[in-house]
Amino acid sequence: MSNIRELMRKNLDSGVVDLTIDKWSTFNEVVTEMLDYPHYVWRGQRSSKWLLEPTLNRNIKDNHGKAEEIVKKHLDNFQYATRGRRGSNPKLNMTEDEWWALGQHHGLATPLLDWSTSPFVAAYFAFSEEDIEEDDYRAIYALHRDQVSKKSEKLNKQETTTDSLIEFIKPLSDDNPRLVNQSGLFSKGPIGQDLEGWIKSNFNQDNKIAILIKLKIPNSERLLALKALNRMNINHLSLFPDIVGSSVYSNMALKISKYIE
Repeated sequence: MSNIRELMRKNLDSGVVDLTIDKWSTFNEVVTEMLDYPHYVWRGQRSSKWLLEPTLNRNIKDNHGKAEEIVKKHLDNFQYATRGRRGSNPKLNMTEDEWWALGQHHGLATPLLDWSTSPFVAAYFAFSEEDIEEDDYRAIYALHRDQVSKKSEKLNKQETTTDSLIEFIKPLSDDNPRLVNQSGLFSKGPIGQDLEGWIKSNFNQDNKIAILIKLKIPNSERLLALKALNRMNINHLSLFPDIVGSSVYSNMALKISKYIE
């Protein structure tokens, strides 16, 4: 594969790079070449056709005029629904972002997107579920966290409303072992706008840095990728340290030949 810097320059469009790579080993080459770029965070998605948007956005697409009202009511409902269900000594005075983070890893539709500092954790989430008919490719994204944060700070100084900015959330709470094991953090952006669209709107054609890199890998590489990741101890057992993780890990071993020795 050509040098990743050269490929990014050739495919750069307003800060976004879109690359299709043919096999799993090529992804390893890309990650190796990007070791000198520590400011990227990573995310995997099962379909390369899906937008980079949180579940809450998808749920309220037809209600943009009432989006803020719906979001507030949704969080209120979750807060009331969790009363008496957060253990014997729940944290008090949680911030709104902490509530969203709590809900994110318990199935709540939220305005957050999951990211990891590990490209291989992101790759696992791209490949962990079986193929879908609508797409022949998975997607693994690398996002330049520092550049996005600097752009948001600049927009904020220009008195842009905070609702139009991107912020990163890394909860300090240690009561979510999944988040810890996944080297996880979240991004939170404007309701109703996908992340790639936000980047293209806020980074011009003269931008020389890849703010968002989208790597498309064929579904045909799924089994090889999962077996390779398992050898790195990146699997449901390590990323979801509970009975659910144990069950999914065992189910994968049932379906994938030589997944576990």
